[in-house]
Amino acid sequence: MDYIPYNSRNTLHKSKFGALREGEYVVFKVVLPRSLCCSGVDLVIWSDSGDCESIPMSWLSMQGNDEEWWAMGYTAKKADIYFYHFEYHTPWGRMTIRHNGNCCGSLSMGREDWQLSVYSKDFTTPQWLKGGLFYQIFPDRFYSSGEEKKNVPADRVLRKDIFGEPEWRPNSQGKVMNNDYFCGDLKGIEEKLDYIESLGVTCIYLNPIFEAQSNHRYDTADYSKIDPLLGTEKDLKSLCRKAAEKGISVILDGVFSHTGDDSVYFNKYGRYQSLGAFQSQESPYYKWYKFTDYPNEYRSWWGISILPEVVEESEEFLSFITGKDGIARRWLRCGVRGWRLDVADELPDVFLDEFRKAVKQENPEALVLGEVWEDASNKFSYGQRRHYFRGDELDSVMNYPFADAVIGFLRSGVAEGFTDKIMTILENYPKCVIDVLMNHIGTHDTMRAITALAGESCEYRDRSWQSSHSLSEQQYDRGIRLMKMASVIQYTLPGVPSLYYGDEAGMQGYKDPFNRFCYPWGRENKELLEHYRKLGHIRKNTACLKEGEYCTVSEMLGCLAYVRYSGKSKIMVIANRNDHEIDYYLPLDWHNCISLLGGKVQGDKVKIDALEAVILTKEENET
Repeated sequence: MDYIPYNSRNTLHKSKFGALREGEYVVFKVVLPRSLCCSGVDLVIWSDSGDCESIPMSWLSMQGNDEEWWAMGYTAKKADIYFYHFEYHTPWGRMTIRHNGNCCGSLSMGREDWQLSVYSKDFTTPQWLKGGLFYQIFPDRFYSSGEEKKNVPADRVLRKDIFGEPEWRPNSQGKVMNNDYFCGDLKGIEEKLDYIESLGVTCIYLNPIFEAQSNHRYDTADYSKIDPLLGTEKDLKSLCRKAAEKGISVILDGVFSHTGDDSVYFNKYGRYQSLGAFQSQESPYYKWYKFTDYPNEYRSWWGISILPEVVEESEEFLSFITGKDGIARRWLRCGVRGWRLDVADELPDVFLDEFRKAVKQENPEALVLGEVWEDASNKFSYGQRRHYFRGDELDSVMNYPFADAVIGFLRSGVAEGFTDKIMTILENYPKCVIDVLMNHIGTHDTMRAITALAGESCEYRDRSWQSSHSLSEQQYDRGIRLMKMASVIQYTLPGVPSLYYGDEAGMQGYKDPFNRFCYPWGRENKELLEHYRKLGHIRKNTACLKEGEYCTVSEMLGCLAYVRYSGKSKIMVIANRNDHEIDYYLPLDWHNCISLLGGKVQGDKVKIDALEAVILTKEENET
């Protein structure tokens, strides 16, 4: 085993775990073998903006007869992303301490620098979201109030078979139109607020609600209008008001990297009375877009011609979205409490900076959350390092790394490595960001969680295959057990769990559009639904799940265990991925604990069924 001179996650080596606030002081320590005859050690640290320092460390003390400690104090001077390693001087030359993709340093094999995230001293995130629960709704597929809609375009196909399959086949011209609608609406969501409240939800995240020509509405036609099938601005205000009475906030999906070609702004087909950018270079929207050969050739999102890309840096577009009476502020004034930004990693820094300013000036406690699929603390896009968490762009992101870790563990049964995936995010993100991470295990962009956990892989499978394949009865039963395990982990990791509508009811399906069926009202899996309600109750009444710390107890032999703690409140989660019952022997301070969910505590151990996750507590009053 490699000698470990430094461990960035051990406070013996780095006095404060994780990211630092601007101006915060930290002590670095390394331990080296006496046999190296070391005459000096330097901390070599450089910022992403180009500053670099080599700072001598001081000899601290001996540890036994064979090791010696070196230490130094460091103050993070400005918000930035830093990378560092150590160099030590020996009679044989100058050598380095780096790591190999984990937190521990190596004297011989290390190749990578450690990351140190430093964020603004003024950076805070919305307090109201901490300890809460997201509920993601794809508006067309949740619930219809049945009210007649006005001004609905004639080219929309309105469906009444709410349990039918969304249309996915190309038409005679080879195009998938996405123009079939099941007529879910804002009033329908309002009618189901009691149901949503019963799950413990504190924040509804709505996929796009603005006028658009596709049922997914990511091809915005008019940012200033609610889509006529969803209702009116009055309906949105009513939903926000009624939800707030139940302690539930509403956030919207902002699609600002592109619009639809069939929109007020581009108007390729002349649907609107406005003078669109496609129609004339004199259009007030012409500068929004990048034409390469006017008017038929233009930059579009991922080369999809119906989604012309917006020049987000343009003064005209920035003013329209982030100005004093711009789109960002306008909808907040209707009672909305924040925004989720679609493809945030494709929005330039200048846009994110201005968007945050507009939102926070309107409501300092409003949420700005971005879609980023990777580790967002060091994301590289468009040829540069992004600085989402410095304090001037995003509050949080959709936490795909956690989702990958949970689903990977439960599909493979391999617990080893789970902790490193979790701890990497906890180490790289500011604590205020961690407390409001959107921890999902499925969204409108991924296959349904139960299918991801128990179904065949759909990789390299076309839509025809996905349409004709579903879980067998045996797979579904196993999937329900795995969903219970996944949800326990999801609901107890640091951050805010996000439940995709219908997952709690046992909905299955592969990728778009098979993950977007209508909610199965009256056909829910009652067992799974009650499990989610109980989880929501536990989460609401367990203080350490709000801003508490995380610590792994064990990860081996198909079993994962960790603790969350804050003050007197603490829980232990144990997930048994094995296909057999186990006896898990508890640490001494957890003997005779109480089960909040699952398992049978027997003094110094807990019996855990096959494919079961349990939640234990030491506090009798936490239920």
